[in-house]
Amino acid sequence: MQAVRYHEHGGTDVLQVDDVDRPEATDDSVLVEVDAAGVNPVDTYFREGSYEPASLPWIPGSDVAGTVAEVGDEVTDFAVGDRVFGTGLGNTVPGTCAEYVAAPTDLIAHLPEGVDFETGAATALVGVTAWQTLVEACSLRPADTCLIHGGSGGVGHVAVQLAAASGATVTTTASTGYHDRLRELGADTVLDYRRDDLAEAVVDAGQPDVILDHRLDEYLPFDTDVAADDGDIGAIGNESLSATFENVPQCRGKALSVHHVSMFNTPDIGAVLSNLATLLGNGDLSGIVARRYALDDVGEAHRAVLEDSYLGKLVVTP
Repeated sequence: MQAVRYHEHGGTDVLQVDDVDRPEATDDSVLVEVDAAGVNPVDTYFREGSYEPASLPWIPGSDVAGTVAEVGDEVTDFAVGDRVFGTGLGNTVPGTCAEYVAAPTDLIAHLPEGVDFETGAATALVGVTAWQTLVEACSLRPADTCLIHGGSGGVGHVAVQLAAASGATVTTTASTGYHDRLRELGADTVLDYRRDDLAEAVVDAGQPDVILDHRLDEYLPFDTDVAADDGDIGAIGNESLSATFENVPQCRGKALSVHHVSMFNTPDIGAVLSNLATLLGNGDLSGIVARRYALDDVGEAHRAVLEDSYLGKLVVTP
């Protein structure tokens, strides 16, 4: 089969398409014929060496959607021909930018009929991250007001839909070109993140009980200013932890809780994916595909995922 691999850490130029042996399903995994694979910033961190993969050479890619081609001897919940989607690969097991991938069954779920593979791949990692942040960490409730920073991003655009589906009042920030689309996805208020009176505008829309923050070191002072008392701040990204410690007194004064969330630390990825599958099947959630890439173009996708502005996700179609 063909697979994108890197044999050493480095820039996008280390990525190449290799002919490799097709993997086999182990006792507790299935072999998935890949129809679509998602591209996420974390894929570039493994490639650069900021995070260490299990070994080199390595196949990048966390998200997958496709059809089960083979099942392991101990697998009972999946059968050949099943449509599945999953995430959490490309870390301790080889990734998804390939024609086939061996996926542990605790990292996949059934993809509903009527949901295309590209949508499944575009939803998996960001959907699990949004679920873990809003539902598990921050206990978002239907009567809550929720602020989502960066609503046009991968996690952001799914978080907007998830919060809206829960019945919460949703405020999000984004560049002006994405405002109409985010309202269509369920946001009640969309604000330009560059406006000088952003804090005042957020509070006017309703002091948030729950905040999803993708740049904690930059926005934690802002978050503590606008949050309602007893609020929850879910952090899915930051470059340093200094802001956390600098703002402890204000967090304490409002009895705020700050939760650091990582998709890779999710206790049961398969269970969360099953919940997301229900929302996908009901039409309450959909990962939006911004651009599609062939295996030969994964290097360009790695560049774009860090540098370009777009709404939704980038996917690879082998």
